[in-house]
Amino acid sequence: MTFEEFVAARLGVLVRYATVVTCDPDLAQDITQDVLIKAGTRWSRIGQLDTPEQYLKRMVVNEFLSWRRRRAAQLIPLARESLDSMAAPAPDPSGPRDERDAMLRLIAALAPRQRAVIALRFYEDMSIDQIADLIGCRPVTVRTYLARALATLREAFPAHRVMTGDQV
Repeated sequence: MTFEEFVAARLGVLVRYATVVTCDPDLAQDITQDVLIKAGTRWSRIGQLDTPEQYLKRMVVNEFLSWRRRRAAQLIPLARESLDSMAAPAPDPSGPRDERDAMLRLIAALAPRQRAVIALRFYEDMSIDQIADLIGCRPVTVRTYLARALATLREAFPAHRVMTGDQV
């Protein structure tokens, strides 16, 4: 499969995956574009892999995590109250969408590695070992990220049941 054929067939999947990992559709498109530029120059090697899509997904996660490090040096943090006073969030007219929006905001506020682990575990339905292999750490580290992320979500969203460790 040529690089152009791969992009034509899998671009939507990669952008959706990047959106889940980043919780920001615009950033997801930027990261996907950066990854595809890098992959295009190395496609002769990447295209011969058994699962080139998995390789590109790993590139997306790595690009997201490195982008966060680069941006951290340039960002000027503002208190959430300051941001809310500038542009208050508009309520969604339907209840289920409000809950979904609240959960997505909570997930977006997680640390980048925790967010990536949550996305890989519950969006990609990957096992702990697969996630550990993908992000390059030990399974116990993935479990720690996952436990901390779920604890943060449970604490911030007490009105509803967030997935328990038994479901992980």
